[in-house]
Amino acid sequence: MIPKIIQGGNFSDHRGTISFVNDFSFKNIERFYIISNSDENPIRAWQGHKLDAKNFYCLNGSFKIHFVQIDNWDNPSKDLIIDTVIISENDSKILHIPAGYANAVQSLESNSKLISFSTLPLSNVEDDDVRYTSDYWIINE
Repeated sequence: MIPKIIQGGNFSDHRGTISFVNDFSFKNIERFYIISNSDENPIRAWQGHKLDAKNFYCLNGSFKIHFVQIDNWDNPSKDLIIDTVIISENDSKILHIPAGYANAVQSLESNSKLISFSTLPLSNVEDDDVRYTSDYWIINE
């Protein structure tokens, strides 16, 4: 499986606005997190997931989500291609990153908030989560 965008939309009228992603299924979602990076450290990098798929939706502000497909969990190549997707509160969409990738989350504005939906139960996270130093892959801003 490869990363993909699940596009949603917005509807506005005199009552306000509704944002939606109707094609996203919560069927395999086990938990979620809301991420707010600090202004001093706007990049949270690199978290790898052998088993867990991640689904990112921007609640406020905007983010760059960077991701690489891991070739070797113990010693991944430093030359892996970094893909990047920008998501913002103005464009209702979910970025789905399947298991087998590492990601970095970069806030583009102060007070940005990102929700991350995870498919792996918390009891299995210890077998899944792989951390790499923040400079393991260099992000070209």
